[in-house]
Amino acid sequence: MNLGIDDLPVREELRGKSPYGAPQLDVPVRLNTNENPYPLPEALVERIAERVREAARNLNRYPDRDAVELRTRLAKYLTDTSGYEVGTANVWAANGSNEVIQQLLQTFGGPGRTAIGFEPSYSMHGLIARGTGTGWISGPRGEDFTIDLPAAEKAVAEHRPDVVFITTPNNPTGTAVPAETVLALYEAAQAAKPSMVVVDEAYIEFSHGDSLLPLLEGRPNLVVSRTMSKAFGAAGLRLGYLAAHPAVVDAVQLVRLPYHLSAVTQATALAALEHTDTLLKYVEQLKSERDRLVGELLAIGYEVTASDANFVQFGRFADSHEVWQHILDRGVLVRDNGVPGWLRVTAGTPEENDAFLDAVRELKCFVGGTPTPPKEQSS
Repeated sequence: MNLGIDDLPVREELRGKSPYGAPQLDVPVRLNTNENPYPLPEALVERIAERVREAARNLNRYPDRDAVELRTRLAKYLTDTSGYEVGTANVWAANGSNEVIQQLLQTFGGPGRTAIGFEPSYSMHGLIARGTGTGWISGPRGEDFTIDLPAAEKAVAEHRPDVVFITTPNNPTGTAVPAETVLALYEAAQAAKPSMVVVDEAYIEFSHGDSLLPLLEGRPNLVVSRTMSKAFGAAGLRLGYLAAHPAVVDAVQLVRLPYHLSAVTQATALAALEHTDTLLKYVEQLKSERDRLVGELLAIGYEVTASDANFVQFGRFADSHEVWQHILDRGVLVRDNGVPGWLRVTAGTPEENDAFLDAVRELKCFVGGTPTPPKEQSS
C-alpha cells in the first residue's frame, strides 16, 4: 500500500511542508552548508579523546543535568570575547542552536501564540515555530536584504507577536543588523505586548562588528543565541547555547528533556573550549577568504550581498537553480536557498574557493539574464 505523510493524521499546519535539509552529494568541493572546512587540530582531537575517556568511566550514570561546568566555561568564553560580563546563571546549552530555539518557542510560543522573523532568513525559525504549534509571521526586508525598520516596527505593532527573531549576521544573505535596529525592535515588541526578542548570532565570530551581547543589560526579554558549529568547527558536535537573564534560563528548563545533554557532548564541548585561541585563528583565515570571494565575484561581474558571515550570497540570475546545476556539473556544490535570483557559497579553503571561482568565471554569461550557457566539456 502506498502511504504518504498526508495519509497520516498529522497536524494541519504540517501538511504540504518539506523538512529542512541541504543536498549531501559526493562532489570534490562542498560549499553549501556553512561548515568550517578545517579539521580540528590534532592537539584538540587528543584532548577530546582524553575527556571522553574520562566521561566513559561514568556512563552508567546520568550526565550533569544542568551542565554547570560547561555553562561556566561558555560564560567565560562570552565574557572574554565580548567584554560583557556573562555569568553561569545567564547561560543555557542544548543540542545545537536549533534545540535552543525549540526550547524558547516551547516556553514562550505555542498554540495561540505567534512568532515573527524577517525573511529571507534562517528557515528553521519558521519550521520550529510550526513544530511547536506557534503561528509564524513573515516580516519584511528591504531590497538590499537589510531589515526595513519602519516596516518591521509596523509589523510588530500590527501582529503583536510573542517572539521576535532577529538574525545577525543573517542567513542566507550574510547581512548584519545594527544594534540600533535591534534596540528599536525590542522597544516596539515591548510596546505591543511583553514579547521575547531572540537575536540569533550563529555567525557572529565572522562579523566585522561586535556581538550584541551588551544589549542584554537591563533587557530581561532579550536573548542571544549562539552555536559551536561554525566558528568552533564543530558541526558534528551539535552544541548550541544562549545568553539571557537568569529568569529566562530558569524558564527554558521547564521544557527541557531530562538529561538532554549527554556526558560525551559535554566532555567534547569542554575540550573545544580549551582551544578557543587556536580555533579562532581559523576564523580569521575564513574571514580573509570570504572577503576574497566577495572581491573576486564583484570583479567577475556578479552582484554580491554585503556579508558578515562565513558565506556569500551572489547573483543575480533569471534561473538560479539552473546556474546551481551548472556549478555542480563542475564539481562544486553551493546552496540554492530559494531566494529568487541568488545563490549562496560558503567560504572554504583557498583551494576550494579557487575551484568555485573557476566555475563561476565560466558561467558569468548567466548574470542578469538567460543567455545560452557555455558548452559543457566533453568527457
